[in-house]
Amino acid sequence: MIVLSTLVFSCTPKPAGGPIVEMSEVEKRLSEYAEFTLTTDLSVLSENQKQIILKLIEVAKIMDNIYWKEAYGDKTELMASLSTEAEKRYAEINYGPWDRLRGNEPFIEGVGPKSPGAQFYPADMTKEEFEAWDNPDKAGSYSFVRRDDDGSLMLIPYHVMFKEEIRKASLLLLEAAALADDPDFKNYLTLRSDALLTDNYQPSDMAWMDMKDNTIELVTGPVEVYEDALFNYRAAHETFVLIKDKSWSERLSKFAAFLPSLQEGLPVPEKYKQETPGTDSQLNAYDVIYYGGDCNAGSKTIAINLPNDEQVQLAKGSRRLQLKNSIQAKYDKILVPMAEVLVDENQRQHVTFNAFFSNTMFHEVAHGLGIKNTINGKGTVRENLLEKGAALEEGKADILGLYMVTKLHEMGEIEGELMDYYVTFMAGIFRSVRFGASSAHGKANMIRFNYFSSMNAFSFDEETKTYSVNFDNFQEAMNSLSEKILTLQGNGDYEGVTQLFEELGNVGPDLQAALNRVNEAGIPRDIFFKQGTEVLGL
Repeated sequence: MIVLSTLVFSCTPKPAGGPIVEMSEVEKRLSEYAEFTLTTDLSVLSENQKQIILKLIEVAKIMDNIYWKEAYGDKTELMASLSTEAEKRYAEINYGPWDRLRGNEPFIEGVGPKSPGAQFYPADMTKEEFEAWDNPDKAGSYSFVRRDDDGSLMLIPYHVMFKEEIRKASLLLLEAAALADDPDFKNYLTLRSDALLTDNYQPSDMAWMDMKDNTIELVTGPVEVYEDALFNYRAAHETFVLIKDKSWSERLSKFAAFLPSLQEGLPVPEKYKQETPGTDSQLNAYDVIYYGGDCNAGSKTIAINLPNDEQVQLAKGSRRLQLKNSIQAKYDKILVPMAEVLVDENQRQHVTFNAFFSNTMFHEVAHGLGIKNTINGKGTVRENLLEKGAALEEGKADILGLYMVTKLHEMGEIEGELMDYYVTFMAGIFRSVRFGASSAHGKANMIRFNYFSSMNAFSFDEETKTYSVNFDNFQEAMNSLSEKILTLQGNGDYEGVTQLFEELGNVGPDLQAALNRVNEAGIPRDIFFKQGTEVLGL
């Protein structure tokens, strides 16, 4: 992983009346990312634990290199072809020459469009060819699709495709396991080491869920499928190295117990909520000390809900990880300045960190609500919604997270005014829309803005150019959109989801005008990290 140094660009005139130095377009885009240093108090760690951190960061760097190959190809060749330092730095942030916050449009002259399937599939393969291919393992998450000598499609497992890198990462995990005192953490690291070599991740996912008392947390391997925009089948490599905040985690732990009752109250017919979410799901807060690979590309992840394996979820529940230091960074550097521009002056006091943290947290918890399998025997929701499934699932988690906040507030389980959560949620829509249509989260927020606007959930003041929440309509829109998304998922209705995206998954004139005001104010779109062993003092 390359540690980016501070980026400061301005249109500063040269001294003594010299000509104005104009920023290039790439330099302007670089200035839209605010630097944040990833660190935490490491005094809570033993010397062995500090050595573990060093090894896990090396694993993260390996996953980062693998992700470059999945997202783009040869990083070294790309960097050698770029002529300016700004282009190189922006390529590092985007893991290629395509701008992830602008729908993956190229920012380097002469570069063609980004392949929807990234590097997971042959460049000349069509969706129709893949769908007609008679291979029972073709939808697997842990293989590349390539052509054999006669031009036919074939699969190459990740542990074969990245043989040398995987061996090194696996060995590092074993070395870390040997230093671990916590038996469950040791077991997880050992099983994850084996999983890298075999592409069988379920045993280590089970072991990860059994891990409860560890101070160091690790998420590593092929995890999320967003990079595969062709089918959402193939998982991309990434790593988070985290330190658990045990006091915050203790405060959050009680909320998972409410999932079954909240599932029963979902605003949708009974058949769409017939599954029972596990109450052994875990809520924890962490400081991140290293991002590598997929999670570090473009807009940065600030909360995690894993594992994705439905069988593990049903057997063990899931873990929701709130990345506290990164959430604070986005709140301070992006959300608060945006609220000053876009939120009505009389409602700005309702934009709070507590509400932003809670909305983010309950988004992850809400992934456990609804159903994983269609109601009509067509298989899983994910299998039926293909490449559109991820964006709809993020939209579901957003809106059901707000539903959870509303119900828990009614029950007296969370503090603050309900209006805090609603106004902060509205401000968060504008923040996430800026991730662009190539992001599942960005697309989900476009749909939500347009849906809420059609139901008069917020008002726009033409004079001040600001928005305010209409409380009753906001609640009605929340329930209506919840029902719509849950119904589409339960039916496995690919055509219906496509229609929803076509009608509402865009930036209209009103939303664009709001985003233009944010851009003119110079508010960052996202953050990038100064990170690594030197930053941590290790």
